[in-house]
Amino acid sequence: MLLSITDEGRGLPSEFLPRAFDRFAPVEASRTSKGSGPGLAFVRAVATTHGGTAHAENSAGGATVTVDLPC
Repeated sequence: MLLSITDEGRGLPSEFLPRAFDRFAPVEASRTSKGSGPGLAFVRAVATTHGGTAHAENSAGGATVTVDLPC
């Protein structure tokens, strides 16, 4: 099962993508929105617990997070 979600924002900084699923990894110090950062780490933990993977990338519409779970 493949699930992809794309937001309509400005995407993720390219230097952040390799650590996007690290717990509490800050995206940018200059961002004004608040958040503690465990969201994508949680997504990856759930995916790997079920034998799947999680991947983040930038697309034309913003950031895309894809979770691939075996059926």
